[in-house]
Amino acid sequence: MREGAGAPVLFLGQQDIARLLSVADCIDLMADAMAALARGEVHQPLRQIVRPPDAKGLLGLMPAYIGGTEPVYGAKTGGFFPGNSAIGMDPHQGCVLLFSGETGALMAVMSASEITGIRTAAMTGLATRLLARPEASRLALIGSGHQAHWQLQAVAAVRTLSSVKVAARSMASARSFVEAHQPSYGFAMEAVDSVEAAVHDADIVVTVTSAREPILQRQWIAPGTHINAVGSSTPSHCEIAPALMAHASLFVDRRESTLSESGDYLNALHAGLVTPASLLAEIGELVTGLHAGRSSADEVTLFKSLGMALEDVAAARWLFQKARSSDVGTWLIQ
Repeated sequence: MREGAGAPVLFLGQQDIARLLSVADCIDLMADAMAALARGEVHQPLRQIVRPPDAKGLLGLMPAYIGGTEPVYGAKTGGFFPGNSAIGMDPHQGCVLLFSGETGALMAVMSASEITGIRTAAMTGLATRLLARPEASRLALIGSGHQAHWQLQAVAAVRTLSSVKVAARSMASARSFVEAHQPSYGFAMEAVDSVEAAVHDADIVVTVTSAREPILQRQWIAPGTHINAVGSSTPSHCEIAPALMAHASLFVDRRESTLSESGDYLNALHAGLVTPASLLAEIGELVTGLHAGRSSADEVTLFKSLGMALEDVAAARWLFQKARSSDVGTWLIQ
């Protein structure tokens, strides 16, 4: 399709995106994006949050520019409405906009919900691939909400799992998740009644909850465990106890975002247990070899995932190219 004034704009809905991009394929895509960030090829201001005091949700504005041979601008405009889960809707709503880096022309409008779920899980998969022990096989999945199934796919894509224990707000929710997803996997899945029960023999942990107070304690975590802390992405939410943040080797998607936005980090900072120097490396620095990552078999590693516009825009750029070659999506006439 031609680009310029009046050129058609690609629209991709949730089903289109699911058809084109798998979590497993997105892991390598995120590795490339994080490497571009580490090389200085990305311009990305901190996200802006619109949070009216009496509103049911919030609106996030996340722009980014990716340079290189095919430069693009992009932005995710999306809401987060925690109450949506109770009515069967994704808490994440919105769209990703893609613009030409050469002319500024609008190229595509895409569903943010599917992109967010896939790329967030892919970052978990990438961090697990880089930081978990090679033989790690026992996963504790904390949370059974909308993003949990993508998180499970991501870890299963990078490690040969032998068992998965699922803990959620209720035993019924954990059981429902296991019943829904066990048929898709060859390893055993089990619903358990507490976070402690889920993690006591795990060597990989994923937290994907909306908790405002820590749910994961240091004394529960065995030496050598790798933790992906995914659910908390604002200063008011927190999944990881400050003592565990201090004990673990900390890796992040982006330092600047962590220092400003991570409730897990800020709680530990205010307790005097961590400093900015505690953030050992960004994931892109591991991808490019600037940091070695895990240093011993007994080290507890923790990836604090916040999510960035770069991840959405990189996915959108890939999806635009794939959709054109696969004849997927709907072209809108301006």
